[in-house]
Amino acid sequence: MSHLNSPAQLLRHLFDVAVARALPLHNTAAFLPPPPDPAKGRTLVLGAGKAAGAMAQAVEALWPAHCQRHGVPGAPLSGLVVTRYGHTPPRPADVVQCIEVVEAAHPVPDDAGLAAARRMLALARGEEGSAPLTEHDLVLCLISGGGSALLTLPADGLTLADKQRINRQLLASGAGISEMNCVRKHLSAIKGGRLALACHPARVVTLTISDVPGDDVSVIASGPTVADATSCADALEILQRHAIDLPAQVLQNLQDSVLETPKPGDARLAACATHLIATPQQSLQAAAEAARTLRLNAYILSDEIEGESREVGKVHAALARSTAAGNSAFQTPCVILSGGETTVTIQPPSPGQAKGRGGRAGEFCLGLAQALQGHSHIWALAADTDGIDGVEDNAGALVTPDTLARASAQGLKLADHLIRHDAYGYFSALGDLVMTGPTHTNVNDFRAVLVLGG
Repeated sequence: MSHLNSPAQLLRHLFDVAVARALPLHNTAAFLPPPPDPAKGRTLVLGAGKAAGAMAQAVEALWPAHCQRHGVPGAPLSGLVVTRYGHTPPRPADVVQCIEVVEAAHPVPDDAGLAAARRMLALARGEEGSAPLTEHDLVLCLISGGGSALLTLPADGLTLADKQRINRQLLASGAGISEMNCVRKHLSAIKGGRLALACHPARVVTLTISDVPGDDVSVIASGPTVADATSCADALEILQRHAIDLPAQVLQNLQDSVLETPKPGDARLAACATHLIATPQQSLQAAAEAARTLRLNAYILSDEIEGESREVGKVHAALARSTAAGNSAFQTPCVILSGGETTVTIQPPSPGQAKGRGGRAGEFCLGLAQALQGHSHIWALAADTDGIDGVEDNAGALVTPDTLARASAQGLKLADHLIRHDAYGYFSALGDLVMTGPTHTNVNDFRAVLVLGG
């Protein structure tokens, strides 16, 4: 393992490589469009997501000639982006700020996100002291995962409190990200292509970092600048299947297709283009290449894995055990990599039972550790590439051959922690939380299972 002294250090190194591959400054330059002729037009930057602050800084660093200090009248480049609380990166001293960065709540939206969404629509419509956009102007949209919650503007008949309640119910229901974002698009006044409509007739170029299985740009942050192929009927079916309560007027509006989104082929979106600047697969490939330089075989299962986190953990454990026994096509020593977005379906706690803490990555590790049963040749790390597992302060967790033994010595029962969805409490007690702080990017789940032999 070369300069890396332990399996845990190796796994953390692979995670760090995967995150670095998705950082905005490393990926933006190749996709920046030509700016408008300053004699005719201007550039307005709008954006939302966990990486939005870092994306804005990348644009400012790459286009210094177009930046004047924020608030200077007539600046050729200005704008507004919203990111999660605590996810604005430190500003380099040599980068002039011309794009305002504000912070809001994730995963449940708040008033700050609502205010940011209103301001963005106002900027697009020329309602904040600037002239309306024309065909000579460029709107550069910076979109990344988390934008759905951060850019919230309820549709007619909904309040912010309604959106918060619906969002919490969807998060606890086990609904997949595509389902959640279908609903969000139809209950929003800014998502599902509506922000692009507000920017018409300007040229709209969207740079996006994917956090969704399949890299569907209409799903990332609920596609505020992308035509939407889903329908009100689709959203209604999802809401009813997961037993989500709706205000009567919103239910009627969905049934009557009043809340329909702009569809592919809409002429008002003809001047819109979208570019993926970082994807989960690219980060997994970077980690695989790093593993191979350390003389490990590396295998990527998929960047689109979905399902219940604990069950996905059990499947990864079965594959790792088979590999260690020499019964799979994978050759040891190796690392097995995967990405995607799993889910955790929250079961209400029993009377008197404490509520657990943890996210998808931690729950994956609980399921994996339970199925590995202390296998002596297998280690694993699972973490969210944004540095935050759910709503906690850890990115994920580490599983080692002695995880169960160390937990037992402390009186911790893994099955009890699974029932309570308390991965944080379990791995915190063992000192095996992966702590990174916000990474300023987001290509979703990262999982690495290291098999060193039989």
